[in-house]
Amino acid sequence: MDEELRSLTERLRAESGGSAAYDRLLDTDDRDTLAGVLTAPGQPLWARELAAFRLGLAGDRRAFEALVLLLNHRDPPRCASAAHALARLGDPRTARAAAALATNELRVAYALHPVRLLTQLRAPEAVPALITTLRRRLRPHDPYRRVALACVEGLGELGDPRAAPVLNEALAHPALAEAAVHALARIPRQGGPRPRIPGQR
Repeated sequence: MDEELRSLTERLRAESGGSAAYDRLLDTDDRDTLAGVLTAPGQPLWARELAAFRLGLAGDRRAFEALVLLLNHRDPPRCASAAHALARLGDPRTARAAAALATNELRVAYALHPVRLLTQLRAPEAVPALITTLRRRLRPHDPYRRVALACVEGLGELGDPRAAPVLNEALAHPALAEAAVHALARIPRQGGPRPRIPGQR
């Protein structure tokens, strides 16, 4: 069993109270049954999440809207599971949706998994969105350091020279400096000295 699926099924089994409906959704191979859960009124959140996740892993794009909503949920495990399924869904809308969530300042508290998903997708939207999100996180006393760090690490993994200016700005922030040095080292050099952590010789 997929490790993320194992984690999700254990969590949702507890949420469902071990109901027969849970077992039916977990055991069925009928995608129409799963898709029906996403549109039927009155379905509990655990049922919608399980159906969307299974459809996402199967590459069924009927799961897209539900997974995007879960990607921006206040509960981090739901975000993580949605990101995992979206990465495997293969829907061309995914990167644009993730970029919109990552750059939405009203929902920045939940931007960590959209940022990580963008890095994984390596789509054209990824680098501009991560640059925008990171630059906002470099304001004084910004509380979203995990989001900022994910942006730094993601930009390093993507290795796009457009990220160099904002990564150089991140060097001035102690919580980000070491990661920024490593990220800059992965970007093709355009000339000039190698970056270093402030305070080091």
